[in-house]
Amino acid sequence: MQSTMHRLLLPPPPTLSNFNRPFFTPSNTSSLMGVKWSRKASSENSGWRFLSKAGDRRRRKKLNVFARRAEEQRLIEEESSQMLETIPSIRVSPGLAHPLGASEVETGINFAIFSQHASAVTLRLILPESVDAGTIELALDPRINRTGDIWHICVEDLPRSGVQYGYCIDGPQSWNKGHRFDSRNVLIDPYAKLIEGRRLFGDVSNRMCTFYGTYDFDSLPFDWGDNYELPNIPEKDLVIYEMNVRAFTAGESSGLDPDIRGSYLGVIEKIPHLLELGINAVEFLPIFEFDELEFQRRPNPRDHMINTWGYSTINFFAPMSRYASAGGGPVNASREFKEMVKALHDAGIEVILDVVYNHTNEADDKNPYTTSFRGIDNKVYYMVDLDNNAQLLNYSGCGNTLNCNHPVVMELVLDSLRHWVTEYHVDGFRFDLASVLCRGTDGTPLDAPPVIRAIAKDSVLSRCKLISEPWDCGGLYLVGKFPNWDRWAEWNGMYRDDIRRFIKGDAGMKGKFASRVSGSADLYMVNKRKPYHSVNFVIAHDGFTLHDLVSYNNKHNDANGEGGNDGSNDNFSWNCGAEGETSVANIKALRSRQMKNFHLALMISQGTPMMLMGDEYGHTRYGNNNSYGHDTAINHFQWRQLEARKDDHFRFFSELIKYRLGHHHFRREHFIGKKDVTWHEDNWDNYESKFLAFTLHDGNGGDIYLAFNAHHYSIEAALPLPPKNRQWYRVVDTNLESPSDCVLDGVPGISGIYNVAPYSAILLEAKE
Repeated sequence: MQSTMHRLLLPPPPTLSNFNRPFFTPSNTSSLMGVKWSRKASSENSGWRFLSKAGDRRRRKKLNVFARRAEEQRLIEEESSQMLETIPSIRVSPGLAHPLGASEVETGINFAIFSQHASAVTLRLILPESVDAGTIELALDPRINRTGDIWHICVEDLPRSGVQYGYCIDGPQSWNKGHRFDSRNVLIDPYAKLIEGRRLFGDVSNRMCTFYGTYDFDSLPFDWGDNYELPNIPEKDLVIYEMNVRAFTAGESSGLDPDIRGSYLGVIEKIPHLLELGINAVEFLPIFEFDELEFQRRPNPRDHMINTWGYSTINFFAPMSRYASAGGGPVNASREFKEMVKALHDAGIEVILDVVYNHTNEADDKNPYTTSFRGIDNKVYYMVDLDNNAQLLNYSGCGNTLNCNHPVVMELVLDSLRHWVTEYHVDGFRFDLASVLCRGTDGTPLDAPPVIRAIAKDSVLSRCKLISEPWDCGGLYLVGKFPNWDRWAEWNGMYRDDIRRFIKGDAGMKGKFASRVSGSADLYMVNKRKPYHSVNFVIAHDGFTLHDLVSYNNKHNDANGEGGNDGSNDNFSWNCGAEGETSVANIKALRSRQMKNFHLALMISQGTPMMLMGDEYGHTRYGNNNSYGHDTAINHFQWRQLEARKDDHFRFFSELIKYRLGHHHFRREHFIGKKDVTWHEDNWDNYESKFLAFTLHDGNGGDIYLAFNAHHYSIEAALPLPPKNRQWYRVVDTNLESPSDCVLDGVPGISGIYNVAPYSAILLEAKE
């Protein structure tokens, strides 16, 4: 959009020799300082808003500095009668160094930002339409507006909401010392609590928009309700459902009003489904503000994609604004996120956030996307290799690595986490590529990383679940060894791999399968750790869906634009006889059994189970095991498919979740010992053996017998005698058709020999 912009240039005081200093220097009393003002000609949001000189002045490039000043003075005289009427009442004072971010104080709105190495900081304010919208720039004087490494200013008479703000920061141009300053960039305040930018998700017409911080001191505090309570579910009792806010209801099949599809409010509408499924915790893929169109800002092999997973954080405090209903913007996004959390809590469902503190959206030095940290103080916020031209170290696989154990960055992480707990009432966090947080400022692995310890010991975070993804892209694999202070749980990647390999029939996996379903004591029985510190999963967002795990031998990622080079090659999958979709009945039946086998193993394992959204009906991504960039049916929950599978596949998954929650055999506080389990096995050393049977005891006669057969032939299993005055009831046989495959009350009369079919599993319960 073409805008007619005007600029009021105020002459510097005669005593100032540095032309770059603020035009007016404030004292301890309020004054006008370094103000540059422009008025928009249109109310349309153009994305970028530049202060520009008049056209005739652009042609005077050869004027010396004195001539330019004379020209500026002449323009002031010509335009002052028109412009003075449009200048709002803006008065400033030095402000306070704390708190960081934008805060309301008695005298106005205080702005504070950290930058150790900056030499010049300018605050840019965009006023809302209600006060005759325009852009104001305030150049901060380091003699008055800097305390230590924090730059600050208080602005009076600003609206209490609707103002957008950002910073332009300059500093040393020493690339080889780690600096990346460029005063042309408008930078987001790392402590901004709300972010304004593109209003509609995936709006390609506004792909190049600039993101600004904003604030809201007008809204009343959110009403959590008189009877509101946190669920406070013990970790041993959790069943986690990993899901994506947008993908859950974005599709037309959700049946929701288009205005709330893909929003926080859309999740609320589908809570009945979560309750019917039986889960009691949701783990949301990233909901911190991110730019879903980052791939489309320049030509590249991925410029057709939309980042729908969100692992590309712009800001660590602001909820994703485009998850608000009807393009409602950041204030509505904040309120609706709280409404969603409250509704989930009222339903007895905890909220865990997948958080990304290992890297940001700002990419690498080759193709940087500078929005905040890089331009504020690159050397502080990111790990750099000072021995290699200060190139960004890349342990995240995404071009940069956040310098989390730097004291300033560590405090940012802690302040962010506390904010989500106190302001939004979330119950826990899963830390993406958490091994990055175990590295020192030079990338060296640390035995006792300060940020990990600080999170574990923080009083505000004491009630929260803490879950690490204990590896990174630099090879720091810490499954079972993550620094934990007896609090941190871990995504158990060994569980995923060993369960997959046994169920699909790999030889030599029986012992490892037994270790994983019994709680991975070999990994976690140390110090005061518990079985629930192992977050067990077969499927997660990253990789094959459960349907694709049993339908594809190889990944099929051509749609991602990277020539099939992205995504994991180690999937431990088996297509059951045909690659991809098939109409062959026996292959489809085998795939159905295998999905049930995986789900049964997950639900009877000691530890904390986690399943992926869509696996309850058999969602397919058609073999794409890295579908982060597709805002389509590949990722969208398919509600019609769910309805078609309600009476078979979904029913089995739902019933087993409820069975787990109804039996403490699978939710033990302590690792199982000899009195808790009987292994019906004298063939542990047989490499070719793929059959395992065992009985879990509860001390009261309510034994549960389980058998898994990963052979391609049947096994005649000799059943143990049930406890006195009990008989075996068949609860699960994955070889049977629905509804006989899972009968919670059990089918009586089971004794002697049980024929366990190929690639199937059974569960029997001893009942009176």
